[in-house]
Amino acid sequence: MWVGESRMAERHIVAMGGGGFSMEPRNPRLDDFVLSLARRKRHPRVCFVGTASGDSDSYIRRFHEAFPPSRAAATHLTLFDRSVSDLKRFVMEQDVIYVGGGNSANMLAVWHLHGLDRALRAAWNAGVVMAGISAGAICWFEDGVTDSFGMPFRALNDGLGFVRGACCPHYDGEKERRPVLMRLIKHGFASTLALDDGAAAHFVGARLKEVVSSRPKARAMSVALKRGVIVETTIAVRYLGAGK
Repeated sequence: MWVGESRMAERHIVAMGGGGFSMEPRNPRLDDFVLSLARRKRHPRVCFVGTASGDSDSYIRRFHEAFPPSRAAATHLTLFDRSVSDLKRFVMEQDVIYVGGGNSANMLAVWHLHGLDRALRAAWNAGVVMAGISAGAICWFEDGVTDSFGMPFRALNDGLGFVRGACCPHYDGEKERRPVLMRLIKHGFASTLALDDGAAAHFVGARLKEVVSSRPKARAMSVALKRGVIVETTIAVRYLGAGK
């Protein structure tokens, strides 16, 4: 399902099915995990990209509250009121790109128009950690399950394709996602990584290294059609709170 690519710098992606500062403001486990992957261990440069929420002021504010100067050198990138002229240079200067949730389809369209999609790939290849929740998880894959077009959920086929296959976040948090995914896969949708709220998939390059979680019971599954039957294969999850 996920096939390795030729190695350049060590490249990381953390796709969160749910969690992080926006869903679990008192549970920093997933965000701490993301920071642990940064090249710069002391005061890593973390950039929030809130395109999917229309660059929501409140979302950006909550990000900065969650990443104060004692924790990271935090900044944000807005495209609806763009002030950064050289996007590639800007993102290459970061240690972590953290993509927020919202409307995946609109986000990807805006990124394409501004050329941020190409800048992000260059930064990823250079070793900048790519991370995000919901829309910020789907975007790294080829496909996803989204409510970008209103309900019911439907396929999104315009992902960046850093990772092969599809992603379905909030697998346990939004009850309609699972039956929609089952229907999509029955009709030829790509093999899908389904992530509960609190579960985050860590890729090194394009290969899944592990799934970690901020919640003891958060699950991850590979969902695929095998010999005409939809199979949910459980993926081991490492709870980040264990032993603490």
